[in-house]
Amino acid sequence: MFFEPRIPPNTGNAIRLAAGTGVTLHLVEPLGFDLSEPKLKRAGLDYHDLATMVVHPDLDTALGSDALASSRVFAFTAGATRWYTDVAFQPGDVLLFGPEPTGLPEAVLSHPRVNDALRIPMLDGRRSLNLANSAAVAMYEAWRQHGFLGAN
Repeated sequence: MFFEPRIPPNTGNAIRLAAGTGVTLHLVEPLGFDLSEPKLKRAGLDYHDLATMVVHPDLDTALGSDALASSRVFAFTAGATRWYTDVAFQPGDVLLFGPEPTGLPEAVLSHPRVNDALRIPMLDGRRSLNLANSAAVAMYEAWRQHGFLGAN
């Protein structure tokens, strides 16, 4: 789930990631671009028709939707103390990422539906990783834990 994404190519890359892994990409508005943005289409290549994407008007609507109402929610932030590899991910878990360049705001990190905040390790003095790269790192760890179910 991308909360208020701002950069079209990152979301385009996430569309491609969703198509390649079979997950649903949830986008929480407001988006910093129009979904017809050429850079979004270019980054997603020809995978748009192979991906499942749902756009929600706000975070509460997204997390209250039938598909996500009982899901655990893990917020990714450079300020967390727990590594993403410390979690035993379950099918249906929500991996929540914040907008570029600010990350998730405190109101989201403290949302009652957020189960835990996780971080991806980086060298000292680095602010953050690219949003699409972070989503790929976390998604593939969760999928790996389940034996890459459905992959060929």
